[in-house]
Amino acid sequence: LPDPELPEITDAWIASADLHHGEKLVRRGRPKVANPRQLLSLRLPPRVIARWKASGPGWQTRMAEALEKSAPKERRAAG
Repeated sequence: LPDPELPEITDAWIASADLHHGEKLVRRGRPKVANPRQLLSLRLPPRVIARWKASGPGWQTRMAEALEKSAPKERRAAG
């Protein structure tokens, strides 16, 4: 008889189990990036946002690339 206190072992249950290499727990999901993006609150005109969104999927990445290309040059320290 199955024990009602124990979960039924199914393929889905096994797939969601933690993975260990020896004693080390291997994390699931995306690997951490060396230079993660930072969250920024920025107020833009609604028309500007609508035009970027209308350009289709990936609009935020394209917007970031356009900002990076037009970013001011870094100033050299006086000395």
